[in-house]
Amino acid sequence: MIRKIITIDETKCNGCELCVKACHEDAIEIINGKAKLISDEYCDGLGDCLPECPTGAISIIEREAEKYNEDKVLKKQLNKSYNHNSCKCPGTQTKIIKRDTINKSNCITIKENHIKSELCQWPIQLNLVNSNASYFKNTNLLIAADCTAYSYANFHEDFIKNHITLIGCPKLDDNDYYEEKLASILHSNNIKSITVVRMEVPCCSGIVTAVKNAMLNSKTIVSYREVVISTDGKLV
Repeated sequence: MIRKIITIDETKCNGCELCVKACHEDAIEIINGKAKLISDEYCDGLGDCLPECPTGAISIIEREAEKYNEDKVLKKQLNKSYNHNSCKCPGTQTKIIKRDTINKSNCITIKENHIKSELCQWPIQLNLVNSNASYFKNTNLLIAADCTAYSYANFHEDFIKNHITLIGCPKLDDNDYYEEKLASILHSNNIKSITVVRMEVPCCSGIVTAVKNAMLNSKTIVSYREVVISTDGKLV
């Protein structure tokens, strides 16, 4: 079919990788120091990468090309996420954290009534978790914006306790990727409920949108609760 698609002038490309980061479909990779379109099926032709290119090496043309394949893009991204989470970096290795009822031995004694952690799994960053991790099965999810735990003093007891915790920043991260990752988690696991905790600032609404779209896209609607925290640490 004839359609719009990007083309890359390798003589102008300096290998800066900005286009790679801008492409939500992972259609571009740096190969031998130059940006390359790895498959017509991965490029939607919208050109999000164009304004990021500092040398003007990327442009949109019309030519005979395979149809954009959203299913293949999603599968590629899910495989990429799984492979990333399967690396041997200690910070991304999946594990379940078992907590004692009192857990005094694991606490640093700062004061007599030290508050214990309620976190029960690792990792917690939404970008790092494996969608098929065993701790997702038949569980209650807490999906929290990064700043909430710093703003609300009793976050562990009121929100993390008895939940699998996922955190992210809807302002700084890719919300489309959030939707895909959450949809995969919902599709692959029998999630019982979702609690979303966000800050009152407008940019934080992105995490709510990502969760709701993930439920719609995965056709998995579960019990949902939304909590808003003010910038001075109070429940709104």
